[in-house]
Amino acid sequence: MASNKTGIQWTDKSWNPTTGCDKVSPGCTHCYAEALTKRFTNNFPEGFILKLHPERLKQPLSWRTPNLIFVNSMSDIFHEDVPINFIKQVFEIIGETPWHIYQILTKRHERLVDIAPELEWHENIWIGVSVESQNYVHRVDYLREVDANVRFLSCEPLLGDLELNLTGIDWVIVGGESGNKYRPMKEEWVKGIYKQCQAANVAFFFKQWGGRTPKSLGRIFDGKVWDEMPEVWEKHQQKWRGYRVESKRKSRKEKINV
Repeated sequence: MASNKTGIQWTDKSWNPTTGCDKVSPGCTHCYAEALTKRFTNNFPEGFILKLHPERLKQPLSWRTPNLIFVNSMSDIFHEDVPINFIKQVFEIIGETPWHIYQILTKRHERLVDIAPELEWHENIWIGVSVESQNYVHRVDYLREVDANVRFLSCEPLLGDLELNLTGIDWVIVGGESGNKYRPMKEEWVKGIYKQCQAANVAFFFKQWGGRTPKSLGRIFDGKVWDEMPEVWEKHQQKWRGYRVESKRKSRKEKINV
C-alpha cells in the first residue's frame, strides 16, 4: 500500500493527504476504500476513521514527471471534519506543482461551494462530484458554482438512469460497481448518459461494467473503449511534454565539495 500507483483508468497516481470517511449516500454503501482498510489492517490500524496526514502533503513535489493525480482516493477532502487550513495547504502544493493535473472528487457538494471562495483554484485543478442516481443530480448544480478550469462528474457506481444538465461540465466518467455485493448496471443507463454527452459536446469516459472484480465484465461499450478526456488535457500535455523537474537533492560528492 506504500505505492502511489493506481489501477484507476482515468488517473496515474493517487495522493491521500487524508484517509477515512463517512457514508453520505447510496453510492457509498459498498465503498471500495473502506474495504481496502479492512483488507490491509496493518496499513490502516485506525480503520476507516478520518485521519489527516500532514507528512504526505509534499509528496507531489517529489514526482518529477507530469502525472494525473487523484486527490484522496481513500477519503474526501471536503469532509466536514477536514479543517479549511489543511485544505488550503493541499491547494498550495497543487499550485507549486503546475506540471501535474489534480483530480478532486467529492460527494460533499454543499461544503465545496461554501468554502470554494476561500480557496485558490489553480489552473491544474479538475473538480468533480459523484452522481450515482437521479436523487443526486442536484450536486451538478452546486459544482457549476465553482470557478474551476475543469468540472467533471463521476457516475460511479451508476445505480440508475440519469437526466443531466451538462452546461459547464467538461467530462463525465461512467462506471459500474464491483465487489461481491455489486449492484448491476444496465446498458440503457450508460447509453442515456453517452447520448447526453454527445449532444452537449462533453468528453465521455467509460471506466468499467463492474462485477465481482473491476475487470469481470470489461470496458467495452458500443463496440470500443471510451477514454475521452477534457480538451484542456491535450493542451496540458503539449505544454509539459518531456518536462522533468530537476531534483533539489545534492549528490554526496557535491555535498563534500561544498
